[in-house]
Formats: sequence, C-alpha cells, structure tokens
Amino acid sequence: MTMHKAVDVNVDAMLEDLRTLVEIESPSRDADALRASAEAVAAVIENRLGGRAVMMESEAGPHVHWSAGGEPEVLILGHHDTVFPLGTLERRPFTVEDGHATGPGVFDMLGGLVQAIHGLAALDDRSGVEILVTADEEVGSRSSRALIEERALACGAVLVFEGAAEGGALKTGRKGCGTFQVSVTGRASHAGLEPAAGVNALIEAAHQVLDIAALGRADIGTTVTPTVASAGTLDNVVPAEATVIVDVRVESATEKERIESAFAALAPYLDEAEITVQGGVGRPPMPESASAELFAVAKQLLPGLEGKAVGGGSDGNFTAALGVPTLDGLGAVGGGAHADHEYLVIEAMAERATLVAGLVKAIRK
Repeated sequence: MTMHKAVDVNVDAMLEDLRTLVEIESPSRDADALRASAEAVAAVIENRLGGRAVMMESEAGPHVHWSAGGEPEVLILGHHDTVFPLGTLERRPFTVEDGHATGPGVFDMLGGLVQAIHGLAALDDRSGVEILVTADEEVGSRSSRALIEERALACGAVLVFEGAAEGGALKTGRKGCGTFQVSVTGRASHAGLEPAAGVNALIEAAHQVLDIAALGRADIGTTVTPTVASAGTLDNVVPAEATVIVDVRVESATEKERIESAFAALAPYLDEAEITVQGGVGRPPMPESASAELFAVAKQLLPGLEGKAVGGGSDGNFTAALGVPTLDGLGAVGGGAHADHEYLVIEAMAERATLVAGLVKAIRK
C-alpha cells in the first residue's frame, strides 16, 4: 500500500489559500483577529470541501468545526491561532521564494491546515471525516479541550496537522508540558535605613529557583526550567513581592505527579515569607504507543518516512491520553516555529496532502 502520484492536488491553489490565512493575522487572545481568522478558515474549508463549517463560540475566540457527515471515523485536528502579535505581517509579509513560503504562521500551523483540506478535497468520498480548528492551542487549549476530547472519542482516530519534526519526520510521541507560577510574598522596608525590618522576596525567590531547577531529571526526559522572573519596585526598597514562571516537560504520568507534588510542597526559607503556586502539567504526555498503529500505516503509504518523539506539546496530547490513536506532525515540512525565520517547504506540500488522503482512506476501511 503506497501512495499514487498526487495528480489531484494543486500546489498553486494551496499557496493561494495559505496566503489568505497568513494575511489575516491571528494572535492568541485577540478576539477580533481570531474571529476574522476563523471566518477565513471556514471559507477555505467550504470552498474546497463543500458543506458548512460551523463557528463554535468560546471565551478564547471561535473554533471551526466541519463534518462530511456519516458515522464519524477520523478527526483532522489543528488550530488557527498563532504566537505572533498584530503587525508582524507588515514586517514579515507572506512570501514565496527559493522553494520556501514564509510569513507568520506558515509552519505553525496554517500550512498544515491547508494541506489537510486539499488532501481531503482529493477524495471522492469524505464521509466519516471531521475537521476541528481551534482558537487557543498556543495558550493552553483551556476553552477547546473538552470539545477536542469529545470529537476525538466520537471519531476514534486523530490526525494532528502541527508542523513536521526535523527532516519531515512525523511526531510519534510528545512530552507532557505545563507552566507553574511561583509567587513569593515578603515585606517591604527601606533598604538603607531598616533592611532587617523587611522580608526580602527576591532572596526567597532565589532559594526557590535553585530548588525548582534541581527537580529536573534529564536522564528520564524531565525538564524543569525557570524562564521568567520579576521582583521589586525601587532600588532602595526591600522587595515585598517576587514571581517566577517555570516551564515543565515530562515523558510519563509518574513524573507529572512527582513534579506537581514537589511544587505543592515548596516551603519558604525566610521567616515570614509566604509562597503560593499556581499551574500544573496541563498537557499529559503523548506516549509513542498512541501513534504506533497509525504511524505503521503512514510508513506503508510513504516508505522511508521517519517518526520522532519531541519535547513540545500539542492538542494531540489530550486525545492520546484518552487512548484514542493519534498521529501528529502531519502538517508542513519546514521549521522555525515561533521564530522570525519560520518557513514551509513548498516541494513537500503535495506529498503531505496526498498522505492525508491515504491515511483517511486506510482508517475508514
């Protein structure tokens, strides 16, 4: 079972749709921008696939859902929010040059959405297929998680169109990931006249940062990385408040529990200092076992295709944790996610769109 030449996939048409989506900027948490983006995504889906794409309102912005009808069998999953603020497009416009498409969101993950839609358009029979494009993946999927899980369980198989791993590999496993905020409350005083009368929240935070960083276990894939810190108000005032933000990645549910318990148990070093912790490992790990069956099919369709476990999380983490077969990294081949050098490899677009069609046909058998 290998793929036939993608005769029904038009790369110029894919680039046209990609330009349309990229040129409507869609930063997370910007309600107006996300509404315009969702409307554009819905229009592309309806134009290429027919039917009606439904806007599903949420506090984060509209999610887009489309169904071909029939008994649900496969969920195409993606997101239309990006990490880039309004105005990025003016500085870094959509460009096609030297075999690459560039612009904010081409790789993460508008290119993948376009490839998925055009791959489905090449099928004569799309029954059993659903598409869900969410508005808040880049900020934790709080408003979309329940919907994602509902449709994943209903369909029984999930294809995630995040950008491919390095070298075009599919993403067969992902770490669980989350963010913690550690807040320290001390007591202000004059740093010159009465330094001992204060409780220095910055010194307390420094103790905590060292303990927190020591929670990492590189040998088993656990990373605990303090990333953002703030403290103090003026150079002559003992800081009364300090905050530390920590990024956490884990490969197992056991490590998720260990890390969350360790954060809950943080205790102050300084008398009268207080510590509060918010957050957790919001995305559970996606074990490679969740993708094994679907990845085997993908390798039959595209011999030589590789799979990699990666550190970043996606909405596929949620579906895999439910026990639903999930294959990720089916989107754009390229790189530079979340960076100014983000790019998509145009030559790979037809092949990946055709892979979508082949996977859907195989899943529905």
